Amino acid sequence: MDIKDCVKKPLVVLTGPTAVGKTDISIKVAKNINKPNGAEIISADSIQVYKYMDIGSGKITNEEMQGVKHHLISTLDPSFEFNIYTFKNMAKKATEDIYSVNKIPIIAGGTGFYIQSLLYDVEFSEEENDHAYRKELEELAKDKGCDYLYEMLLKVDPDAAAIVHKNNVKRVIRALEFYKETGNKISVHNEEQKMKESPYEFKYYVINMEREKLYKRIELRVDKMLEAGLVNEVKGLLDKGYSKDLVSMQGLGYKEIVSYLLGEISLDEAVYIIKRDTRHFAKRQLTWFKREKDVTMINYEDFSFSQDEIANYLINDIDKMIDKCKGNDGGNL
Repeated sequence: MDIKDCVKKPLVVLTGPTAVGKTDISIKVAKNINKPNGAEIISADSIQVYKYMDIGSGKITNEEMQGVKHHLISTLDPSFEFNIYTFKNMAKKATEDIYSVNKIPIIAGGTGFYIQSLLYDVEFSEEENDHAYRKELEELAKDKGCDYLYEMLLKVDPDAAAIVHKNNVKRVIRALEFYKETGNKISVHNEEQKMKESPYEFKYYVINMEREKLYKRIELRVDKMLEAGLVNEVKGLLDKGYSKDLVSMQGLGYKEIVSYLLGEISLDEAVYIIKRDTRHFAKRQLTWFKREKDVTMINYEDFSFSQDEIANYLINDIDKMIDKCKGNDGGNL
């Protein structure tokens, strides 16, 4: 029986906080499950989808892919406003393409909201947005700063504010829009959507490690990005005419270097902010993932800090799920 013939098709989510080592593990898994067909990877990252934004996003290189096909990597121009609607549509199309060649989709990346939208078929209608209100909020953010907008969200939906960084103006605006449109909290809506049954037979893994070790990896990663030419990458984007106000340029690591290049802060200050905010981001990611249902936490400490051991465990566990989907262990077809 082929994967595409399964009633509930198998899908793998492999995620975790930034710098935890998801990329290397996802490649090992993709090459060794569902043999001989294997898997393909769909990126659930809000910045890696853009062309020319490689270093600051920690984008996987062609060499690192080791022949494993990746989707939603270097797909869009930085001027495009990538959002949850676009991600869901593109990711669903990618899963269909992957199933059509009898392979397994692996959703890899750290944007929990994106993952949730695909996994549980979360319903959001972009057409329902009040564009006038959005424009009003965008102007408020420019005039009074992101702190002012974030305080507005804290008053109407503190649960949503707890998992959205104040600098993520797009997400803050979306939450405020939703509240104005419906009179309901987006945090409550998200919880209700999470209770939906997934259309997939899935495994949802969250890779994690002890916090201090993770924070050291984050700082080292930022240092390596700078050595690799992050400043020149951001300068190149500005030189190409990409505005600092674009959604893509608000990505962590990009907006801080833009501020440095514009003379607003020193390079040392920019690096300090990137490291600090990346640590905070990783903490919020874990808060999100731990709230998700049907998640399997994979702690490095339980696997002798070995990526190979983690990958081998995942490979065996995923292949059991695939066999069940195919009915090879008596599971339902």
